[in-house]
Amino acid sequence: MKNLVIFASGAGSNAENIMRYFRDSTTTNVRSVFTNKVEAAVVQKALRYNVPANIITRESLSNGQVLTDLLAINPDLIILAGFLLQFPETIITNFPNKIVNIHPSLLPKYGGKGMYGMHVHRAIIDNRETQTGITIHYVDEHYDQGDIIFQKAITLTGNETCDEIAAKVQKLEHDYFPSVIQQILEQKK
Repeated sequence: MKNLVIFASGAGSNAENIMRYFRDSTTTNVRSVFTNKVEAAVVQKALRYNVPANIITRESLSNGQVLTDLLAINPDLIILAGFLLQFPETIITNFPNKIVNIHPSLLPKYGGKGMYGMHVHRAIIDNRETQTGITIHYVDEHYDQGDIIFQKAITLTGNETCDEIAAKVQKLEHDYFPSVIQQILEQKK
């Protein structure tokens, strides 16, 4: 059985989508959800899928406690699904090519510190981009610079609002993220 761990900071729509996708799997199990926000909606979503939810702090992420918890679980893949804190190098070193993030743009455009959610969509509108999309990539010690695994683009009309772009990008995330995770796991056999 392949074990997944999901990190999320907010509503958890991608985390929920992943838990739903693998709920009846005989090969893959979502073992735990970690969040840095007690009030994050992802906590209740995890509980609905009988997945333990762990509340962490910036300190527990950096002082080795989260690493200890991850080593005990020994996940085959760690999924960052809207997790806003930078992962410490100690975790990245202990799980090489086992940490995957999804980003709401076509990297390398609109990546880096502070570029998440509506900040990305606003930048896309401000720069009159004709397309956007999603990037699924491995996590390294720099924000949004790890090796790209998968990208999917959509064309923009130039008249979309941030909310409309967000809805289109979220649909791509929900359509592709779980299946790309499954493909990564299959390649790791």
